[in-house]
Amino acid sequence: MHHLVWDLDPVFFSIGPLTVHWYGVLFATAILSGLQVMKWIFQSEKQDLAALDNLLVYIVIGVIVGARLGHCFFYEPGYYFANPLKILAIWEGGLASHGGGLGAIIAAGIYSKKYQMNFLWLLDRLAICTALFGFFVRSANFVNSEILGTPSNVPWAVIFARIDNVARHPSQLYEAFAYLSIFFVLMFIYKIKKAQTPKGSILGIFLILIFTARFLIEMLKEKQASYTADIALTAGQMLSIPFFIAGILLVIWSVKNNNKTN
Repeated sequence: MHHLVWDLDPVFFSIGPLTVHWYGVLFATAILSGLQVMKWIFQSEKQDLAALDNLLVYIVIGVIVGARLGHCFFYEPGYYFANPLKILAIWEGGLASHGGGLGAIIAAGIYSKKYQMNFLWLLDRLAICTALFGFFVRSANFVNSEILGTPSNVPWAVIFARIDNVARHPSQLYEAFAYLSIFFVLMFIYKIKKAQTPKGSILGIFLILIFTARFLIEMLKEKQASYTADIALTAGQMLSIPFFIAGILLVIWSVKNNNKTN
């Protein structure tokens, strides 16, 4: 069976000493796309657009720091405890979405407290943008031939020629399009309900959908953490479970709390 051979140069272009990678282009696109969605939300709710500039700085820093620390301590703790200075070597690669999510939540908490904005209101709206952000980041992982799927002979399997000659599930694309679908679901809920949606409910739905998709797609991924080699679950699946449970609890709490206030 013939399979798609993926062999794209990770470098988008170079001008003298300047090298721009596809990953960087897609990561920047993810940030800008999320910013545009957030801008539309702020405008539709008559919020101060000037507040978005500071919010962007907080969230980007939170995501990058959280994603880096998440990779170091969730996936390769032994190596980074032995080589702590390597934690700073972010240019060598290594970002974890679970850590990025935690970093974004912490950053949003700091921001909301400083600028007196309702924390759950903010997280509900950031959740919509995050689903779109995830689509571009997982697309970047595909372009970079990283976070590989398990070997497969399905007709749409992909050979990542820069890694090996094995046909694999394009798990990065499965995840990317799952996140894009979730983005449209959340946007639909937001546009239909908007102000009537209980605070925290969109975030809860986001957590349930995102981490259900993540848990299932992890079954088609190569394991990334060595300490999970002898157990059934991957590191990504183990990390997804508490987020999923938090999503269920948050939806229940938000609905009950909304009923009390009404």
